[in-house]
Amino acid sequence: MPMIDFFSQKQHRRSAALAACVIAATVLAGGNVRAEEAVRQVLPGGQQPAAVQQLVREKVPDESEIQRFCSNIADAARDRRYALQAEELKQLQAGIDLRMKALDDKRAEYEQWLKRREVFLARAEDGVVKIYAGMKPDAAAERLAMVNADLAAAILMKLDSRKAGVILNEMDQKAAATLTGIMASAARRVDPS
Repeated sequence: MPMIDFFSQKQHRRSAALAACVIAATVLAGGNVRAEEAVRQVLPGGQQPAAVQQLVREKVPDESEIQRFCSNIADAARDRRYALQAEELKQLQAGIDLRMKALDDKRAEYEQWLKRREVFLARAEDGVVKIYAGMKPDAAAERLAMVNADLAAAILMKLDSRKAGVILNEMDQKAAATLTGIMASAARRVDPS
């Protein structure tokens, strides 16, 4: 770009800015300025500045207009408020439904646990318990170590506590600990979950 063109464009911008400031100052001072009266400097080949628009003050609404506006939108505002409250109630109902479902699931789990406990205790028939009650403690401990842990614990629970203690004393430590844990959880009256 030639140096002369650069300076002429810069000077044109300054002139346009100065003209805009003069017009704005005149308008702010309360005078009316027409676009033709403003001092403008336009260079040859430059664009003509846009016409200045007259500023218009808006009318401030009075109290009756405000009251009419408020009364006109009162029904819509009330309807919107009711809709928001209805949506909130639906969300609360969904939360309650989820909690009720969780409670029903927990109750079903507890009932299943109770049935398993009853089945567990029913496994140890009186005849089997009498057999183990008549055995020597070391032989009973050896046999119970080979049996299913749930069945062995059920048998030990049906035995006399002294006889069961002696049998557990004769068992391997690991097997005795497992059986003791099963018996303790079966004897507990509170839901383990």
